[in-house]
Amino acid sequence: MTIVRDHVLAGRAFSGLDDLDGAFMAWVPQRRARTHRTHGEVIGVRAGRDHAALRPVPARPYVVADRFLRHVAKDCLVAFDANLYSVPAVKVRHRQLVEVRASAATVALHSTVPDAQGITLLAVHPRAVGRGARIVDEAHWQCLPDGHTRATTTDPGTPAARPARTDTEPGGLVSLLTRARAAQVHVGTRPLALYDQITGTRPFTPAPIDPKDMR
Repeated sequence: MTIVRDHVLAGRAFSGLDDLDGAFMAWVPQRRARTHRTHGEVIGVRAGRDHAALRPVPARPYVVADRFLRHVAKDCLVAFDANLYSVPAVKVRHRQLVEVRASAATVALHSTVPDAQGITLLAVHPRAVGRGARIVDEAHWQCLPDGHTRATTTDPGTPAARPARTDTEPGGLVSLLTRARAAQVHVGTRPLALYDQITGTRPFTPAPIDPKDMR
């Protein structure tokens, strides 16, 4: 501290640590007897009251963790600090956003939305040392597709087969059009010959082709 350097160390030489400690202990009572310029109280009196107000150290250590948001890859790995950490395949989906809480010793992965029990914790791993490490719990990959089928999801069940269409069942486009309100409007129809009678024309017939023109 600057105050110790200026009042105890400056301009003095010490023969050893014992000499330094003696000089410091001789200076402490002098300092504690002075009135502090900020709060206007005697330093020793204020220090005793502050010490009495301190609570015991809690049994559970206070862990300081940095928080980051990351996406889950297709292989249920989350990239953080140039390393990869696994999460359970049954609890996440591809590109899901998860929260990384990294302390000096561990990396905890949390969902951004709690489950039905109000739990967000997905996995806890020891923090990797260096770069390029893969910290994987093999149990997290149990429900991933193993490649023997074309399955690409983590759903262990077999998807139900699509029912076959019948001849009377309308197609997708037809059913979509018939749901519209305009499809319920009745539109009259008439033969095209009626328009020929109105305009005095005859139906178009192609002119015969002369064989000589084919040469």
